Amino acid sequence: MIAIREGGLDDAQVQDLLRLHATGMLANSPAGSCHFLDLSGLQSADVSFWSAWEGEDLLGMGALKQLDAEHGEVKSMRTVPAHLGKGMGAAMLEHILSVARARGLLRLSLETGTAPAFEPAIRLYTRYGFVPCPAFGDYPKDDPHSRFLTVAL
Repeated sequence: MIAIREGGLDDAQVQDLLRLHATGMLANSPAGSCHFLDLSGLQSADVSFWSAWEGEDLLGMGALKQLDAEHGEVKSMRTVPAHLGKGMGAAMLEHILSVARARGLLRLSLETGTAPAFEPAIRLYTRYGFVPCPAFGDYPKDDPHSRFLTVAL
């Protein structure tokens, strides 16, 4: 049973997963095209962070950044490698979508990479209705290593 809890950034398992996430992003995109949040970015007042657990085992993480009163952004979605393919990503995305709707957001967007390593994430987001969109916020508009998706809530 997956238990999604708000917070967890002080947990060593979560911090290890954050490091793995950063390493994975940098391994598949140039540094200037990586837009993941570090620990201090995830602690920002406009970001809500969740960790997913099964007992004492971390399964994954995800975050929601509030861009404005109507628009949010999915950030830091990552599953612990040993739990890939077990539904953790879907559970976290459903949680983020639910929170976004409860907050009255009208749109949820995200930025991800274009390398083949990002295809499983793209398939997950597409299953939940995300469609391609132009760059948003402060993202560069012409970065060939970034792909943008959005869904109306």
